[in-house]
Amino acid sequence: MIKKNILDYSYDELINEFKQINLQKFRVDQVLDWIFKKHVFDFYEMTNISKLQREILDKYFYIYIPEPINIQESKIDGTTKFLWKLEDGRTIESVLLFYPNRVSACISTQVGCALKCKFCSTGASGFERNLTTGEIVSQVLAIEKLKDVNINNVVLMGMGEPMLNYDNVLKAIRNWNNKKMKNLGARRITISTAGIADKIEELADFELDIRLSVSLHAPNNYIRDQIMPINSKYPIEEVIQSCKIYQEKTKNRVTIEYIAIKGLNDGVEHAEELAKLLKDLKVMVNIIPVNPNPAGFERPSKRFLTNFVNKLKDNNIEATLRMEKGTDIDAACGQLKMRQKGFKTK
Repeated sequence: MIKKNILDYSYDELINEFKQINLQKFRVDQVLDWIFKKHVFDFYEMTNISKLQREILDKYFYIYIPEPINIQESKIDGTTKFLWKLEDGRTIESVLLFYPNRVSACISTQVGCALKCKFCSTGASGFERNLTTGEIVSQVLAIEKLKDVNINNVVLMGMGEPMLNYDNVLKAIRNWNNKKMKNLGARRITISTAGIADKIEELADFELDIRLSVSLHAPNNYIRDQIMPINSKYPIEEVIQSCKIYQEKTKNRVTIEYIAIKGLNDGVEHAEELAKLLKDLKVMVNIIPVNPNPAGFERPSKRFLTNFVNKLKDNNIEATLRMEKGTDIDAACGQLKMRQKGFKTK
């Protein structure tokens, strides 16, 4: 008999699964409380369940938690990066970040990434497969247990393009939101996309009021083509139109991520062009100085960055300069990548 990872199931699916092995509905609540609230991942340690029922659970299910291969902590801001080994030996990374009002986890959704954005280390390492729902959910559980923290904010901004693993990602979000599981408010969950236009429109009909972040990184197709190959399939006009449709349905502000690259997209003329592009949307633009990357792109000067932000504000576009956390441990935007078992840290 092949055991099933209990974290791959939704709450309603688990009720049905338990029914088939003659376990009452309230046992689902008990098991999930042990997993999500107490961080107990062994059925035999769930002491308010009878020994016979624990044996039944162990016969049919297991609780999959990824194995930590390496943990690095920033000496600058406490940001912590985790390298996990999955059941098939593949590896992913996720990041724990600390802010004054929240403890946030940056979670991966794929092993690698197929989009090959020029500024991103994940894309340079290639794409292997989608993560299962359980593999997505378990990253939060593993971090919480290892670091003894309560994560109250989740961003799907790690390795991979979440919209290309759409069904598993939305199921993971539902599980985090479920009161019997993580009980995380929908507005504390952000899904980030490189601009998969049709999925952005589809997300507008999602029943949970999560946040949307769109990685634009350029004010026109000419520049975006140079750094984001996905632009040939979903050009800027389509991405912006999908954001308008999303906003018309949800009434929510969209975050626009914009990685600033010296000499490529960081001039005030680019800011003017970006402002015109976004004028019919309610947005917050996050300007992110490019981090060390495979293409060798350089960061703009502080003066250029400040001028860029100010030009957007002059055009009534909300904007902020976001200095990345965890750059000293390669845990910032675009720096996560697959590594082999036994890799050496710097």
